[in-house]
Amino acid sequence: MAAAAPSPDPLDVAAEATRGLRGLSTELTARLPRLLEAMRSLGDGPDAHTVLDRIVRTAAELVGARRAVIGVYHADGDAAGRQGDLADVVTYGDTETDTKTSTESDRERCAALLAPSAAQPPGSYLSVPLRVGEEVFGTLCVAGKRDGGPFTESDRHLVEVLATEAGIAIGHTRVQGATRQRERWIEGSVAVTQTLLSGGAGEGPAVVAEKVRELADAVVGIVLLPEEGEGGLKVAAVAADERSGLLGAVLPARSPAVPRLLAGQPVVIEDPATDPLLGSGVPGRYGPSLMVPLSSGDRVVGVLATAREPGARPFTATERTLAAQFAAQAAVALVLAEAQRDRERLAVLEERDRIARDLHDLVVQRLFATGMLLESAERRSDAPEVRERIERAVEELGATIQEVRTAIHALQQTPPETPPGLRGRVLREVRAAAVPLGFQPSLTFVGPVDSRVGTATGAHLVAALREALSNAFRHARAERIEVVVDATGRLADGRPSVRLTVADDGVGVPVGGRRSGLTNLVRRAEALGGSSGVGPGLGEDGRGTAVVWEAPLPNGGA
Repeated sequence: MAAAAPSPDPLDVAAEATRGLRGLSTELTARLPRLLEAMRSLGDGPDAHTVLDRIVRTAAELVGARRAVIGVYHADGDAAGRQGDLADVVTYGDTETDTKTSTESDRERCAALLAPSAAQPPGSYLSVPLRVGEEVFGTLCVAGKRDGGPFTESDRHLVEVLATEAGIAIGHTRVQGATRQRERWIEGSVAVTQTLLSGGAGEGPAVVAEKVRELADAVVGIVLLPEEGEGGLKVAAVAADERSGLLGAVLPARSPAVPRLLAGQPVVIEDPATDPLLGSGVPGRYGPSLMVPLSSGDRVVGVLATAREPGARPFTATERTLAAQFAAQAAVALVLAEAQRDRERLAVLEERDRIARDLHDLVVQRLFATGMLLESAERRSDAPEVRERIERAVEELGATIQEVRTAIHALQQTPPETPPGLRGRVLREVRAAAVPLGFQPSLTFVGPVDSRVGTATGAHLVAALREALSNAFRHARAERIEVVVDATGRLADGRPSVRLTVADDGVGVPVGGRRSGLTNLVRRAEALGGSSGVGPGLGEDGRGTAVVWEAPLPNGGA
């Protein structure tokens, strides 16, 4: 690859641009040192807006103008096709009154100048294009000479030289900004992949939604997954500062956007409340929105959406491209993480089958043989007291064999055989955790769990239980875990609630350690209007951790 051409030195640019100024007025020559000094400072701004602000001030001072204004096109815009559509407008006036009274007229006049048919303003108004190479990306305008006269040809030359250097400075700033923006999106993709593949698959949609919201400078990030049997898209995760009420909402199959998204095409929306692509009933609290498919190969596993506030700037072509690339990487990570979870589930089931076989082939057979030996000894004994004790021992062995066979049956159950309802799902999660933990956590239900806890709340509770047990397995090094699901609790404001408590006697939460799992629990609870926190564990003097996750019951638990 050829090396990038070095940025031209401002003094070289100035020298080239001012060759044509030789022989002009001494007034212009006298102003050249000031022009060169101003040009040196243009590239020092930390961002494009700061550079623009310096340019308008410098232009006004150089030519003695009362006001100056710069209008800049969107970075991915078309000067001819986006008449008056400016990404940024910066004005400067010599007094507060001038700035206030002239801003709107300057905006209008500057926007008019961007139209191909715009006429050059008369002598009291001077404008030159801002260029990077052959690309015109804005206009610099100065208005109102302080001495009341018209702008001279010398003024025009000075502004043209300034505009040349300004174009280079702004172009350089834009390149730097685009590079930083791409780096942020790439780092975001890496962070999501690492999180999902390090055990965060259960919170995958929430992780992706939060990250895209951060990267896109948006107010909300949303992940939608295909709705089984219906053909629509259901909101599986929402990341926002305030409760949105969107969790669990469905974008129906009849919405024109759905077939496009499921076909792998992005959807850009200026106003979600009125855009026909989404159909009716869409809340109007969001502004420019972007929806991109979560595609892995030819398979669309979901949709990633993000939106800004009403009136905010729309998503640029660069941002749309970066979001699509991020979504593609996130989709691959989600698929790989789910495959990893499937392998872990299969390993758990295989381990349970092995344990069941060992119990049946070794433990039950030995207990049964021991019982037969005792029965034989009972028949041969002449002492009533001995016979009675042997008979009790045989009965105990029989009861033990029955309990072991019950445990074998439970171990051999596959997920579809688990009893239906929230109790069954909780029981399945606790049983599945026994193999990696090396012991069986205790489980207690309080109140009518199945009848009081709604489907959506129950799904979140099970996910929270899975997260808490996973944290205990990976970090706590516990020897005892107690799980309690209480459907008779109450929140601080008195509303009926369901409370999940997962307590252990492990090492506790390390100071400064990773808390993404606990953060996910808090986010999930708050999405339902509840809360999540940690307290003392089961060990001596409160050693260990007790995770308490709580959410209100739907319809007051009725």
